[in-house]
Amino acid sequence: MSKQVATIVLALLLAAGVGGAVGAGVALSTDDQPAAQSASPSAGESVSQTESTAAAIYKRSKDAVVEVHSTTGGQSDPLGNQGQGSATGSGFVIDKQGHIVTNEHVVDGATKVTVQFSDQSEVDATIVGTDPSTDIAVLKVDRPASQLTPLSFASTSSLEVGNPVLAIGSPFSLEGTLTTGVISGLGREIKAPNGFTIENAVQTDAALNHGNSGGPVLDMNGRVIGVAAQIESDSGGNVGIGYAVPADTAQRVARELIRDGNVEHAYLGVSLPDSGAATIEQVVNGSPADTAGLQAGDEVTAVDGKTVDSGDALREAIDAKKPGDKITLTIKRNGNERTVQVTLGQRPASAQ
Repeated sequence: MSKQVATIVLALLLAAGVGGAVGAGVALSTDDQPAAQSASPSAGESVSQTESTAAAIYKRSKDAVVEVHSTTGGQSDPLGNQGQGSATGSGFVIDKQGHIVTNEHVVDGATKVTVQFSDQSEVDATIVGTDPSTDIAVLKVDRPASQLTPLSFASTSSLEVGNPVLAIGSPFSLEGTLTTGVISGLGREIKAPNGFTIENAVQTDAALNHGNSGGPVLDMNGRVIGVAAQIESDSGGNVGIGYAVPADTAQRVARELIRDGNVEHAYLGVSLPDSGAATIEQVVNGSPADTAGLQAGDEVTAVDGKTVDSGDALREAIDAKKPGDKITLTIKRNGNERTVQVTLGQRPASAQ
């Protein structure tokens, strides 16, 4: 069962430049894009022990990883002069069309974004779309397909604690830095930039620092298992606890951003405990849950007849729906079981 990560400091992996801060980000490959030569083997493709060394994986993958520079306009000073903020993060190529995935917090509020490749060439990037609910953004660059080496995704469901992993990014603007470690935890919950919960985050002890944000965390086949996003620390520096947005989430969101430019998340409008049964702690006024008559203290036991045994399971069931979907919740209230019909809404811009 997922457990909400205790907040010491959950720091977005941002490397800030002079005058302010934006965020840092990552990238991944999408299923509905045309087939492209990839830096990593496809799912199911065997990889020899020799090919699986960290050095070999780094050699195959490094050209897919980029350094992301974002600039945002700052507030005017008393004389009317406009300030400027800048930040450095990471990202990675996901297809031959020039799409790059990074963290939303890397480019939040950016007025200009540039991408630097491993050959030191730097090109302007456009923001295709962002999703603060999952901290994923997609950029696009105009670069010949022959000069693009995309990474592919691995399924998060195949991961196990103890699996070796590698992270590539630009911590402290040190482009092309490799760190190694293992998956040290699965099913973690982290807070998105807009305050909502990102489910099933991957925890790793591979060193992540400011500037890694948006970079890929890879398995020993060179496939992306997550997008580096946060660290947990009481000092603001790496202490061996880092978190990545899971590949399944990043891939799905990237696909929707490329297709539609935005992502719609279904919204119920309740607060749930970090662990234990899916017992509603609070109902947001005016939310779909409020309209349907749900109350604090109601325990949700099923969605459309499918059992849910925790707050995590209920959140995942809602995440699998679309705004406007009608669902049937089975609840227990004062010891009595009943069903409630709910029409899901569109998730607001930030958690209340």
